[in-house]
Amino acid sequence: MNGCVFDAVPAMTMYRPEMCGSEWGAVDAEGGDRLADGFAAAADRLLTRASGLPAPLGEPGCRWPFRAAYAKGAMPYEPPTHAVERSLRATTGAKIVAGVDEVGRGAWAGPVTVCAAVTGLRRPPEGLTDSKLLTVKRRDALDRTLRDWVTSYALGHASHEEIDRLGMTAALRLAAVRALEGLPVRPDAVILDGKHDYLGAPWRVRTVIKGDQSCVAVAAASVIAKVYRDKMMAELGAEHADFGFADNAGYPSPVHRAALEVRGPTPYHRLSWAYLDALPQWRHLKKVRNWADGSAPAIEGQLGFDF
Repeated sequence: MNGCVFDAVPAMTMYRPEMCGSEWGAVDAEGGDRLADGFAAAADRLLTRASGLPAPLGEPGCRWPFRAAYAKGAMPYEPPTHAVERSLRATTGAKIVAGVDEVGRGAWAGPVTVCAAVTGLRRPPEGLTDSKLLTVKRRDALDRTLRDWVTSYALGHASHEEIDRLGMTAALRLAAVRALEGLPVRPDAVILDGKHDYLGAPWRVRTVIKGDQSCVAVAAASVIAKVYRDKMMAELGAEHADFGFADNAGYPSPVHRAALEVRGPTPYHRLSWAYLDALPQWRHLKKVRNWADGSAPAIEGQLGFDF
């Protein structure tokens, strides 16, 4: 390996591809996305400290290796575990635990989609992690594996009209309840990705920040929801090619912004959102929700036109 020394670092599963003498950053063998140089440098420093090896390591361009899943299409990560699910089972007596994650919260167009997945305590497929850390190719392959591997899963959606009418928090709850009620057996407890419990009673909920990276069931839900919604948005965008929904899934992007400026919102856009404030010619289409006291609700994680 060109003189580079790779020692096992505690608490990390390693792989040993031939990575010396080339830039570290290609996400898969065919090129794919590339990681930021700063991320690579930070990871090198962290692993150097953890291992006690001197820095710099080996020859120029030689980088630390990570787990095999990285080479297959994921950023370096610690694989998810069943720790939270085991804790819920032990402390609450829950027998069926569902992981729940959403996709589409920050999009300008399309529904918000929630997946509820029940996995049990089996060993997860190799490379499972937060869907956002995976290349499209790896995510699609993992989605096909997960649909057969999970014990059960169900998807729920709240449309762009429901988001405009109810607000994002209520729309998330609506989509999540639809997903949970779509499972063949009602779960005893729910692991919800994020800081805030948008489900509430009567569901028994444990919120976990970055649960889509650390919890197996939530990570599985993350991948299934992301792949499904991306395909849905590509189909919805077939008649609106200028908006690039097949690439941006309705999220803010330069192509999406340019199309909005020229053509205005499609029938799938959320019309209560802040991006319309920057479009004088289309601002008259904006829908404003008001509470009983006449006040307007706070913007819930929306990205304006200057994203």
